[in-house]
Amino acid sequence: MPAKHFLTLLDLSSNELNGLIDRAIALKNEQQNGGHKDPFKNKVLGMVFDKASTRTRVSFETGMVQLGGSAIFLSSRDTQLGRGEPIEDSARVLSSMVDILMVRTHEHEIIERFAQYSTVPVINALTNDYHPCQLLADIQTYVENRGSIQGKTVSWIGDGNNMCQSYINAAKQFDFELRIACPKGFEPNAELLTANKDRVSLTQNPREAAKDSDLLVTDVWASMGQEEEQAERVKEFTGYQLNSDLMAIANSSAVYMHCLPAHRGEEISAELMDAPQTLIWSEAENRLHAQKALIELLLSC
Repeated sequence: MPAKHFLTLLDLSSNELNGLIDRAIALKNEQQNGGHKDPFKNKVLGMVFDKASTRTRVSFETGMVQLGGSAIFLSSRDTQLGRGEPIEDSARVLSSMVDILMVRTHEHEIIERFAQYSTVPVINALTNDYHPCQLLADIQTYVENRGSIQGKTVSWIGDGNNMCQSYINAAKQFDFELRIACPKGFEPNAELLTANKDRVSLTQNPREAAKDSDLLVTDVWASMGQEEEQAERVKEFTGYQLNSDLMAIANSSAVYMHCLPAHRGEEISAELMDAPQTLIWSEAENRLHAQKALIELLLSC
């Protein structure tokens, strides 16, 4: 039976995703009340990193240890991938030695090829196009604090990047309305927008997107690999800051999120980042719990 992979949110059904969120919340409660019973003793997670990370590495490695297994960190400097070994060959070899793999890389096509030749589950820990694990944490955070996100309105403020595109998939899978506000020239994938036009809208006006919204989300204006564009992007994204002015026109019960790392005073105000009621730190922690639920699901298939 072929391994079940998690490359985008579309790889799981809506029912599977909602069940995963419920399980993540349960695992979080278990961990806070004594931990788990080593369900994956002697299981090994291989972690392949072409892109650096803080939260992704710590959450996956900690999660696997808490589940009774172990994790191996592999950067491009530590593997033959960094010396030009074909992706197909690395996937065949690594999947013959570990029980599950997560890959954080650049082009989405790389992880698709990796999964095609892997005999164990492969998790997308970020590509240039999608960041589905972060969406699991975001949805978990919303559910914990506001209940079901079904039928709600979510506003994305900023770059139409991998996070934005994952929110488009989330709108479909979790059944909510998504409004995207971004400058001209920074829109998400046009085909993705067209495929989801029944529940996703695009504007260049952040206030239009934020009005009466239940959840407002943003990310850095220049992602990894775009550092040289930082100064120009700051000019282009003027007026797209997530701040108290936007929150004031959202629903009175609205919350906001940021996947981190954040640039206070750019895409999000320092006031919101440091507010006592912020959910951003819970959102970051929930990477751990959501990914544990994901690992559990994939290893049980």
